[in-house]
Amino acid sequence: MQLRPTLDFLLYDWLGAESLNQRPRFADHSRETFDAVFDICEKIAREKYAPFNRLVDTQEPHFDGEKVTLPQATHDAQKAYAASGMLSAAQDYEMGGMQLPYTVEASANAFFAMASVSIGSGMLTTGNANLLMVHGSETQKEVFAKNEFSGRFSGTMCLSEPQAGSSLSDVITRAVPDGDDFESDLLGARYRLSGNKMWISSGEHELTENIIHLVLAKIPGPDGKLIAGTRGISLFIVPKKLVDIEGKLTGVRNDVALAGLNHKLGWRGTTNTLLNFGEGKYPVDGKAGAIGYLVGQPHQGLRCMFHMMNEARIGVGMAATMLGMAGYYASLDYAKNRPQGRLMGVGGKDASRPQVRIIEHADVKRMLLAQKSYCEGALALELYCAKLVDEQHTGQAKAADDARLLLEVLTPIAKSWPSEWCLEANSLAIQVHGGYGYTRDFPVEQYWRDNRLNMIHEGTHGIQGLDLLGRKVLMEEGRGLLLLADRMQATVLRAAQTAELAQHGEQLAKALAHLQSATQAAWSTGETGPALANAVPYLQGFGHTVLAWIWLDVALATKAAIDAKSAAHSGAFLTGKLGAAAYFYQYELPKTAAWLRVVETREMTCADFPEESF
Repeated sequence: MQLRPTLDFLLYDWLGAESLNQRPRFADHSRETFDAVFDICEKIAREKYAPFNRLVDTQEPHFDGEKVTLPQATHDAQKAYAASGMLSAAQDYEMGGMQLPYTVEASANAFFAMASVSIGSGMLTTGNANLLMVHGSETQKEVFAKNEFSGRFSGTMCLSEPQAGSSLSDVITRAVPDGDDFESDLLGARYRLSGNKMWISSGEHELTENIIHLVLAKIPGPDGKLIAGTRGISLFIVPKKLVDIEGKLTGVRNDVALAGLNHKLGWRGTTNTLLNFGEGKYPVDGKAGAIGYLVGQPHQGLRCMFHMMNEARIGVGMAATMLGMAGYYASLDYAKNRPQGRLMGVGGKDASRPQVRIIEHADVKRMLLAQKSYCEGALALELYCAKLVDEQHTGQAKAADDARLLLEVLTPIAKSWPSEWCLEANSLAIQVHGGYGYTRDFPVEQYWRDNRLNMIHEGTHGIQGLDLLGRKVLMEEGRGLLLLADRMQATVLRAAQTAELAQHGEQLAKALAHLQSATQAAWSTGETGPALANAVPYLQGFGHTVLAWIWLDVALATKAAIDAKSAAHSGAFLTGKLGAAAYFYQYELPKTAAWLRVVETREMTCADFPEESF
């Protein structure tokens, strides 16, 4: 795969990920062990995933009323993934893990996302188990999380409901104590759940022995009524099949039923489901109600679930990035081999002259360079966030707390920016292919369809924008934004010492100042409505400013490699990085001014537009 050189450069030359093995948790590792993991994952992705990407797109999951059927290739790929140890890669040895840095785990998973995001890997299962490792009881960790890490069980997250969508305040799934002794169950306080959950990825299949659903539901008060808003939400483990205290299947099917499969634009190889909990199709002990075990404390469910949601948002960002990258590589190969037309100004329209390859046309270069700047920049962003996770968990107290706060601010960007701009890269990949691009003879139309889902997965742009402008840049008196600004300014200062990059540094400093002033202006009146009316343009302006910073920092590492005459990377490879950075500064960063202008003026054109005038 063409990915490896860029991944190696970003990890080792830019982020210095090799130094992570100096920390006690990662002391058994070295660059050699990191590279061995990449070799294995790249091989599995190449052999078990990539050849079947079109197959799983055309042979969608089939539900016969009782059982979901998936292609054999999906079973084989999931089995190989579990055997690789990647489900528990970052876990303690005692949990069957490898104690790898999350930075390495995220990098290794990139190979699978690029080969076939539709087959999927283990994002939800690992996220489910990781949540239980933080918020679950010791028994829940042993019975559920450990079996998920081994690949014996798989996991889901069940948040949305048909009538509520992303509005978790309106969740109405109920959880009532299962008898008077409900607190005595060794697996956790036992409840009966009833309700419906929609858009549940991997909600039903036969790929694993069991499926562990993490379900948000509300426990009624003494008057039988549900507490309004998110304050009343609790979190429950609801297994598809009931298990005993040792994790063995009891032979009893829980009252969780598949109501139907959602037929999607993309990601067709992964089931997406409507699940009915407690409808009575599979009564337990003769009664309707899905058995669920409380995770953590009552009414703390959303706080617990955010652990998985934030992890999933970085995972979605990486999936979007790698779909963009797959399209970029496909269109680059096509452009190098497709002859068409002649260069203007070189013999004019003389049809007797030989055709040139389309990569020689300036506009095709523009489209390729845009893709390169979006996708490689997005990959750098995701890896930077992954390293912040390692810093938060293994760094010294001050550094760990800074990493925590930076992640709070950057997570909406890590999810939303690649899902918008790597989707645009996929659109450009289709354009490079011309008419062939929207046919199924070439893979780029599928990459676009698969990627279009990522703008909705784990929270739409609207939700991410409200989270960023309404919460993240304000929390702890704005300290997260100040920390991020300090890091950007440090990069600007370094760039000022490099003649080739000094101008980029000046442009970044100007964009950062505009971002800070727009943030203050948005909230200057203290009115929430006008402040958040343009939360998505704010998200876009913020995201482009962050990516400009990322590209400048990568460019500085590139320049250092050139100056050191590094033999690890070719001159053309390094020149490509500098060219992509230059493209972003010349063509993309100027867009931030327009986005931030409507934020700072609290423009109300959209908010005030009368419904009847549409």
